Amino acid sequence: MPDTDISVVGGGIVGICCALSLQQAGFKVCLIDREGIGEGCSRGNAGHFATEQVLPLATPGLLWKIPGMLMDPLGPVAIRWPYLPQITPWLLRFMLNTRSKPFNIGAQALEALNTASLPAWKRLLNGTGEENQIKIDGSLLTFEQDATFQQYRHTTLEKLGHHNVKSEILSGDQARDLEPGLSSTIRHAVMFPDTGHTANPYRLAKSLGELFQRQGGRIIQKEISNLKAVQNGINLTLNGQQVQTPRLVIATGAWSKPLVHQLTGISVPLDTERGYHLMLPNSATSLSIPVTSAERRFIMTPMNEGLRLAGTVEFGGLKLPANMRRATMLASHAHALLPGLEDSAGTTWMGFRPSLPDSLPVIDQVGTSNQIILAFGHQHLGLTQAAVTGELVRQLALKEKPSLDLTPFRLNRF
Repeated sequence: MPDTDISVVGGGIVGICCALSLQQAGFKVCLIDREGIGEGCSRGNAGHFATEQVLPLATPGLLWKIPGMLMDPLGPVAIRWPYLPQITPWLLRFMLNTRSKPFNIGAQALEALNTASLPAWKRLLNGTGEENQIKIDGSLLTFEQDATFQQYRHTTLEKLGHHNVKSEILSGDQARDLEPGLSSTIRHAVMFPDTGHTANPYRLAKSLGELFQRQGGRIIQKEISNLKAVQNGINLTLNGQQVQTPRLVIATGAWSKPLVHQLTGISVPLDTERGYHLMLPNSATSLSIPVTSAERRFIMTPMNEGLRLAGTVEFGGLKLPANMRRATMLASHAHALLPGLEDSAGTTWMGFRPSLPDSLPVIDQVGTSNQIILAFGHQHLGLTQAAVTGELVRQLALKEKPSLDLTPFRLNRF
């Protein structure tokens, strides 16, 4: 492609942050996505900059919960029966990561990435006029049962403290002082002050895409069918037309596996967490900050267009139809926590989170001349880690020493 130093494939929040960061370094950048900017997970995510989530999903002791995931199709984490044969190899790798050593390695890596995430977002947005799209007001984790809270306090919260996550334990009344609409059934809460949210994640992605274009970036809305690494760069086929780019960034989230295989021959154990949300349009002022339920395993985020209920996980791949009952059921959970919530019909959505068995993304540079940069697999933390991933991709492209140790995120760990 003429007048292009580096192309980014993937128009989600990770891809657009990579494109902007490379552009700021002086590269002529082209961004390619078949749907356009922000049309995947970036359109419907929970809007939570979840810097407190530094523990991998593969926690010790999880093995015994797998049967329950299979039996309850509406549980907070579910596996679709027809997808069980395909997900089984991934699950085996996932369970291996519940051992103490890989779990601790993963937690240290996530701590480093998440600690750097919000400062990177501030640097990216500084001077763009979009700074107010991120609010660093904290978030609440609520508990309706004493036993759940005590278990969390003496296990998870201690581990989070070990990884430098700031938190404050609150009584139910203290939580209601912060969010008066919360139910009297809430007995305890934990405040995470160093987290944030955006009131419109889709608009955030779109505005960054518009900024990229105003600064001379080119966006191509076409389908990629073939990729091949060659001596002078990468050959790619766009809507049947073959073109070449000197360097390429793969930031295609849940769709990255076949592209990486074409370029490297490596079959990455990438699968999908299908995430659902329900948007209640008349309830935008019900909360001021994101509130998560420990027992019900979902999050409520106040947004410009309403109150977004999200957070359930379903393993079902990219092809099975959505089960929107997983979205609509969130209304009853929300009413239990917010008794005064206006009862109105909501809109549903489902998206695909890219999930690797160790909960770590791939951020790496490969190829015979390092012409391929990889930035995918951020699981449910794509929004949180997008800006810092963009900075790391820029450092790789400039051949600088990365600001974080990228060893845990290398492709060859698989």
